[in-house]
Amino acid sequence: MTTPFYVSPAQAMQDRAEYARKGIARGRSLVVLQYADGIVFVGENPSRALHKFSEIYDRIGFAAAGKYNEYENLRIGGVRYADLRGYTYDRDDVTARGLANVYAQTLGTIFSSQAEKPYEVELVVAEVGDTADGDQIYRLPHDGSIVDEHGSVAVGGNAEQISTYLDQRHDDGMSLSAALRLAVQALSNQTNGNEREIPADRLEVAVLDRTRPQKRKFKRIVGGQLARLLDEEGAGTEAGTAEADTEESGEGSET
Repeated sequence: MTTPFYVSPAQAMQDRAEYARKGIARGRSLVVLQYADGIVFVGENPSRALHKFSEIYDRIGFAAAGKYNEYENLRIGGVRYADLRGYTYDRDDVTARGLANVYAQTLGTIFSSQAEKPYEVELVVAEVGDTADGDQIYRLPHDGSIVDEHGSVAVGGNAEQISTYLDQRHDDGMSLSAALRLAVQALSNQTNGNEREIPADRLEVAVLDRTRPQKRKFKRIVGGQLARLLDEEGAGTEAGTAEADTEESGEGSET
């Protein structure tokens, strides 16, 4: 009779965690930032059909890195939970904290189960408040733990380097345009120190905008609006330079 192969529980969990981390690292990174009027989601995504960011409920957004089919199942489950809770009780009872707890239980159960492989996903659940102090951002790694984040968070392949870059430069009072440019700069930085260009048509951008008059605060930013936000700083710099040149040369419009 052969002796069954023994793996200690600690080693088994370590192997499962390493498996999940490698799967997540193969995906493109994304960032979630607070700005003056809400929360912005930015990621590199060449697909126009397979979204990394989605609306869960009125004030709640969802972001995910990793295997699409796995985080899409989680997203659908989150929408069902939110709709049922909002219908049964009250719309205000649907919160990012409650949704994060549901996701944590699901991910934790799958991660600790030996019957199936762990999910290769990392999630971010964000809720915009009436003021910046009411904003909530929760990061959920593959093992189902919950990390309460503030200001900025990055998930995906190069998350640690991107988080360091954001921590040094991010400010909660930034405009949407400034936050968007900072996010793109962080995603463009490579591990070797070089910077690559990410064109606007390869970006997926969405916001939870507290200033929107509608109950639903989630909105995607695409096309011309995205291009204008990315070019806003350059346009402002060019205008300022032209004005300074005019003043120095003594030229101007006559009244």
